[in-house]
Amino acid sequence: MTLHIYEGACDFATVDLSPHKTQVVVMADGGLLGPVPQRLRAMFYLLTPNESSFENIQDVPAYVHQANPFFLGLVILEMLLGSLISGAKLYNVADGIISISLGMMSRLPLLLVRGVELSAYVYVWEHFRLVELPWDSAWTWWLSFLAVDFCYYWFHRFAHEVAILWASHQVHHSSEYYNFTTALRQPLTQQLTSWIFYVPMALAVPPSAFAVHIQLNLLFQFWLHTEVIRDMGPLEWIFNTPKHHRVHHGRNLYCIDKNYGGILIIWDRLFGTFSPEKDKVVYGLVFPSNSFEIITSQFHYYLSLWRRSTTYSSLSDKVSTFVKGPSWTPGNPRLGNHDHVPEVTGMEKPHDPSCSPALQVYVVTHFLLVLHTYHELFENQATLSHLTVLGMTGYVILTLTSLGFIIDCRPWASILELLRCMCMAMLLQYSHVKAPNSALTVPTQALVSLSVLYWALQSFSQLPSIKWKSH
Repeated sequence: MTLHIYEGACDFATVDLSPHKTQVVVMADGGLLGPVPQRLRAMFYLLTPNESSFENIQDVPAYVHQANPFFLGLVILEMLLGSLISGAKLYNVADGIISISLGMMSRLPLLLVRGVELSAYVYVWEHFRLVELPWDSAWTWWLSFLAVDFCYYWFHRFAHEVAILWASHQVHHSSEYYNFTTALRQPLTQQLTSWIFYVPMALAVPPSAFAVHIQLNLLFQFWLHTEVIRDMGPLEWIFNTPKHHRVHHGRNLYCIDKNYGGILIIWDRLFGTFSPEKDKVVYGLVFPSNSFEIITSQFHYYLSLWRRSTTYSSLSDKVSTFVKGPSWTPGNPRLGNHDHVPEVTGMEKPHDPSCSPALQVYVVTHFLLVLHTYHELFENQATLSHLTVLGMTGYVILTLTSLGFIIDCRPWASILELLRCMCMAMLLQYSHVKAPNSALTVPTQALVSLSVLYWALQSFSQLPSIKWKSH
C-alpha cells in the first residue's frame, strides 16, 4: 500500500507501506532536494506564487522555523567574511548570546498559545471580511506582498514614534553591534500591539496568504543586518538593503527615526523618512542599557516610562509620556526634540563587561546546551504535556537569565546559577534535558556536577559580601 502525504509548499512524501518494506521518497518542484533550496530562497523572498499559495492556513509551512539552519550558517559565514574583508571585530561573545537569547525568549510563548497577530487576523477574517480574494491568484499574492510591507512600515514607524510601543521595540535596537545575530534580537511584547496594523488586510486577504507573507517579510529582513554588504547599486532605490538598514540602527542624530521600510524603501521615500548613509554609523540606543540580562533588556524601558510619568503633576502629561514620542517632554512637539541626545563622535566603544576567558567558555557551553533543549522543546511539543512544556519553558528562561547575570557580574549570579545547575541536574536525571547526542551524555552529566560544586563554593564565599552590599 502506498500513502501520499501533502507536506505543504508543494512538497509530497510518498510512503510505501508494503509488508517488510518502508520507503520514503520526497518530491517537490526542484526534485528530490527541492525543499532545501526552497527554504533557502524563502530567506530572500524568492518564492513564486505557485509554490507559496495555500488554501488553508494549516498548510502554510513554518518558514521561520525552517530557516534556523540558515541563520546559523549565515552567522558563521559573516564571521569569516567579516574578518577577511575588513579585519574588524563584528562579533562579541556576550552580545551574540544576548541577541540569540532575546530571540529565543520572544518565541517561547508560541509553545503555549498561537501568535497574537495570526489569531487576531483569523478572528477579523471570520467575522468581518468584506470580500474574499482568491487564495490561488497571483494577483492576491502580489497584493499581499505589498500590503504586508506597507502595514509593516506604519507599524515600524509607530513603534519608534509612540513611547509605549518603543518600550517593546527598543529591544531590537539595544545591540551596539550590527551583525546577523542582531536580527534575532526580538521583543517579547511586540505582538501585543503589532496585530492592530495588519487586521485591515483581513477584510479581504485570506489568512493563509497573510501567514505566508508575514513570515517571508520577517525572513527577508534577517540578511539586512550586516556590515559585510556595503552597497547594492541600483537596488538601493527600491529595496531596503543593509546600507539603508544600518542607518535605521544608528544613534547618530541623522539616523534617528529614519528608514522604517521592511522590504521596500519606497515607503520611506514617499513619506519623508528616508536618509542615506553618511557619517560612520554608531549603533545602539541613545542611552544604552549596558546590560546583557534578558529580563532587564526586555522590560527596563517600561519601568523608565513609568518613573518619568510620575514626575509630572497633570494627568495629560502623564498620559502623554506613554503615547507621544520617546523624547517628548512637556512644552515640546509630539515627537519631542533631540537636544538632549549625546553627541556621537565615532569613537564610542560598545559596553563590554570584564569577563574572563574561562567564564566565557563556561557561558558559551551552557548556552549551547540550552539552545539544544530549546530546539528539542519546539520539535517535540506536540508529544509533551502542557505542564511539561510550561516547566521546560521556565527552565529555558531561568537559564538565559542566569547566564546574563554571570556576564553582567551581578552580585547574586553565583546563587542563581547554583540553583539553575541543580535544576538542570534533576532534569537530566529524569531525561527532560538531554545531551546533544548519546556520546556526550556522561560528559554533560560530569559538567553539570562540576558546575554545581563550583557555584556552591562561589556562593558560600560570596555570601558575606552580598549581605554587606544589600545592607
